[in-house]
Amino acid sequence: MSPKTAKLGFIGHCLLVTACAAALILLWRVLQPMAPADPASRLVTARGDLAGDEKATIALFEKARGSVVYISTSQLVEDAWSRNVFSVPRGTGSGFIWDGAGHVVTNFHVIQGASEATVQLADGRKFRASLVGASPSHDLALLKIGVALRRPAPVPIGTSEDLKVGQKVFAIGNPFGLDWTLTTGIISALDRSLPSERGGPSIEHLIQTDAAINPGNSGGPLLDSSGRLIGINTAIFSPSGASAGIGFAVPVATVMRVVPQLIKSGRYVRPALGIEADEQVNERLQAITGLEGVYVLSVRPGSPAARAGLVGITATPGGIVPGDRITAIDGEDVDSLGALLAKLDDRKVGNVVKLTVSRGEAAREVPVELEAGT
Repeated sequence: MSPKTAKLGFIGHCLLVTACAAALILLWRVLQPMAPADPASRLVTARGDLAGDEKATIALFEKARGSVVYISTSQLVEDAWSRNVFSVPRGTGSGFIWDGAGHVVTNFHVIQGASEATVQLADGRKFRASLVGASPSHDLALLKIGVALRRPAPVPIGTSEDLKVGQKVFAIGNPFGLDWTLTTGIISALDRSLPSERGGPSIEHLIQTDAAINPGNSGGPLLDSSGRLIGINTAIFSPSGASAGIGFAVPVATVMRVVPQLIKSGRYVRPALGIEADEQVNERLQAITGLEGVYVLSVRPGSPAARAGLVGITATPGGIVPGDRITAIDGEDVDSLGALLAKLDDRKVGNVVKLTVSRGEAAREVPVELEAGT
């Protein structure tokens, strides 16, 4: 072998060894577990534009948020030993600005039993509220605060007569004290009724929604997709006390009837017939007789019902004599006292209604002019 050939063979051998070493190093690196990346070196992925429905929801909340308030109540308690009177927290709820005069609408049960209430605005300012009036039968109450500067805008008023099951709704409130919370859902049903927790007639014409309504949402607004008020969140149906997808709201049509009267006189005057009836007694009589309707217990002398010839239950030596039973008003069936009162609510004082009345097996129709209830 010539020196030149030997030299070339040595160089080839070196190149082969170098190539094998490089291949082994590359294979070793491939087989090694991937080292964790430095979090600081990660790049942020561009999100892109928000979806149209997201933009609409965000805009709705940002516009309506300032009109929603946080209500906290307290109660005066007297110490049994020292006789000192002090204030203790009672509960929290929601409300919303009704007008530029500082009126705040909320639920009656939010302020029921409280001796004072504080209203906090979205910008953090707090005001001592005064009670203007309330309508327990509608679970509505009206407060007033004195805001001199930077008054929050009232919630735009919508309609509830043309609502449809399935349309989107938005609830803003303070569930469990978590202030200014937005929940969304749809209208699940319309014209629902709920028994009153105070033992009175049931609350009628309620809106049912699956938007999350929890304790603390009470008194807050239920809005449509245009941000208009269509109801006031008032109750939930849940064995656990938390949202189970069934919430209820007082429709804005009821609010529009009640609140102006509360502003004017501090109380709601319901159109009335001049009869006495009781929900629990009515249910017992229905169970005994198997007949639906509203049993007239008594008739106030000189009332429209008395002038129309209605009579109540009378006691005689021979026993109790049933009186009249109202089964319909203007052709619309009534099966409970709550239903009758709700239908009267849809009328005005001075309107003439046609009652379908049964006494024994005889039925008749009588016109009655509604008076102002007491």
